[in-house]
Amino acid sequence: MSSRIEQLIDEIEEFIDNCKYQPLSNTKIIVNKEEIDGLLRELRMKTPDEIKRYQKIISNKEAILNDARTKAEALINEATIHTNELINEHEIMQQAYAQANEVVSMATRQAQEILDNATIEANNVRQAAMQYTDDILANLENIIGHSIATAAGHYEAMLQSLNGCNDIVRANRAELNPVEDLEEIDLNDDQKSNANLDIL
Repeated sequence: MSSRIEQLIDEIEEFIDNCKYQPLSNTKIIVNKEEIDGLLRELRMKTPDEIKRYQKIISNKEAILNDARTKAEALINEATIHTNELINEHEIMQQAYAQANEVVSMATRQAQEILDNATIEANNVRQAAMQYTDDILANLENIIGHSIATAAGHYEAMLQSLNGCNDIVRANRAELNPVEDLEEIDLNDDQKSNANLDIL
């Protein structure tokens, strides 16, 4: 079952795939700011909950180890009781000692094996949870980086468009006025600008 963060990332990727390209561009897209903001806001709110969930999984490592210790102690206690029963049977004292040592040794080995397996399992759960959380954060980092790059591209395109418009205005003024009149107009514009500055 996928988490809400995975669903949100899928929705953001689908949203970006469905965005229209800008005219005359194969890389720049037109993004609905409200919709992408809503998705990112929900992703930002869900991320701490997902991280807490995986921290809880990691904390279960101690529960797994405690359960393994309990089972190991129960095995050793059972082996000790069995040993005491064998020792109390005087007719087979030597055999009892041998059997008792074998039972204790086997129980100790089994207990160690349970502890080792529990430790490996707990470490695997912890590593998987950390890897999953890191993957989520990496995807989020890529989405934010892409959004920043897209916004920077839009800003640069806007500046280029404004500079182009300004050049067209200057060219139109040059066509409408002789050089002397244009210089006089520019001088009058500068005087008006200075006068406005003095007023301010």
